[in-house]
Amino acid sequence: MNSLELRASKAQTDARGASARLVERLGVHNISLLVALAILVVIFGSLRGDVFFSSRNLLNIGLGITILGVLAMSQTVVIVGGGLDIAVGATVGLTTVSTAMAIQATGSPAAGIVAGLMLGGLAGLVNGIIITYGRVNAVIATLGTMAIFRGIAFIMSDGQSIAIFSDTFRFIGIGRILGLPLLVWILVLTAIAFHLFLARSIVGRNIYALGGNPVVARFSGININRYRVGIYIMSGVAAGLAGILLAARTGSGQPVSGSQGLELEAITAAVLGGCALQGGKGTIVGALLGVAIIGVLNNGMILTSVPTFYQLLAKGSLLILAVVIAEYHLNRT
Repeated sequence: MNSLELRASKAQTDARGASARLVERLGVHNISLLVALAILVVIFGSLRGDVFFSSRNLLNIGLGITILGVLAMSQTVVIVGGGLDIAVGATVGLTTVSTAMAIQATGSPAAGIVAGLMLGGLAGLVNGIIITYGRVNAVIATLGTMAIFRGIAFIMSDGQSIAIFSDTFRFIGIGRILGLPLLVWILVLTAIAFHLFLARSIVGRNIYALGGNPVVARFSGININRYRVGIYIMSGVAAGLAGILLAARTGSGQPVSGSQGLELEAITAAVLGGCALQGGKGTIVGALLGVAIIGVLNNGMILTSVPTFYQLLAKGSLLILAVVIAEYHLNRT
């Protein structure tokens, strides 16, 4: 073999090695999500390319996934830790109402933000205590608190929307920095924080251990009860943040509108992103790819005038498909 052939062979080997390293770094599951996302883009782009690829519509997709993205990332942490939070949508509605009422009462956007985050954290604390110390199944517990939180939101608002008259607060929802909506920047910063927390911190590694095998985690010195309560408090605070963003975007506190169904989409995005419902497995990057797929799917169905009932059918089917795929990969390993 001459030197030219040797160089060509070495180049091919290096290329294969680079491809293998890229696949290993991204993960086969994330690559499959990228392929699925590309397929959706091609489909909707071919059907409504004149609108779908416009800068305005792409920004609409970004804005549409901001609130869902925050919830999907927090849901990922909860599921990785072996839990599930079905009450996040109701918590979002409750915090939009509390945020709007606090701003109306004080005239201070800061007071509204603090009220939203604190009430979200309190809702998460209630979930954590019921599940951890009441030993109630997470699904049953958060189904119950979902109804309770939604009822409290209706009682607080008397079933009416509460207008927010604060340009400073509204800037969070409609303002732009460097040409991009502030909501998108908030999503990016939140994603970085969640990724570093779950993938790089000791607490994150302990959450993986807790979801993977609670018994082993307990014997290794992890305070199981404290972690479980803390995970649900985190989920509540994240729902509070999502509620604040929703209130800023709509300019009002709504007990239901805008928040109903978010729990289904957040769980779908997390599972689609690779979370195992048994716990111990999942990534923030995967969750964000799941959110992107749902965002493009929602946007594309609206652009192609798919009836609302069929949109619900598609979302439910996507959740079932995601669980089936997750179980298939789990059984193979």
